[in-house]
Amino acid sequence: MKPIIIGVAGGTGSGKTTVSQEILRRVGAQRIVFIQHDSYYRDQSHLRLEARAKQNYDHPDSLESDLLVAHLQQLQAGRAVDIPVYDFTQYTRLSDTHHVGSKRVILVEGILIFAELALREMFDVKIYVDTDADVRFIRRLRRDIAERGRTVESVIEQYANTVRPMHLEFVEPSKRYADVIIPSGGFNTVAMDMVVARILEMVGEE
Repeated sequence: MKPIIIGVAGGTGSGKTTVSQEILRRVGAQRIVFIQHDSYYRDQSHLRLEARAKQNYDHPDSLESDLLVAHLQQLQAGRAVDIPVYDFTQYTRLSDTHHVGSKRVILVEGILIFAELALREMFDVKIYVDTDADVRFIRRLRRDIAERGRTVESVIEQYANTVRPMHLEFVEPSKRYADVIIPSGGFNTVAMDMVVARILEMVGEE
């Protein structure tokens, strides 16, 4: 049977990963391929580190979405793919890749996955995680400092210069393409119960 492809979108820090992890836990990680759009940021090893840090990473052009579409098509056909590995501390791809095979469900997460027509058309279910902007900013600030080696000043500057403007231009408008909008992310138990039940129904289980 052709795999089911599920997209989880939403602004930075909205709780997309929490929703995705809850789906993995409740549907079963053994039957899901989990792919993050962030892995497909374009390779920038030809630029100096200072120049990489100044790029706009919240515009659709910063991501190699056509490669992700090709990988999803291969997984649909039952073939394995090599997913890029991105180093956020160096703002570029590593030479390593992550080899994954096809499974019954393909779960894709990313802020811009509904903003790209070719990518959007790949999804059987489109979920948008909707969270207040102040909550999202605080989560991003904590994450980027703890996990990506950023300073408070650099996070604030990036948020003001590119993250917020691109969210308003591309991410927020893409919400209209969602089949399901989840307020409060993975902590919304009623919404998660409905989403998980629908996924299990689609894979042929009660």
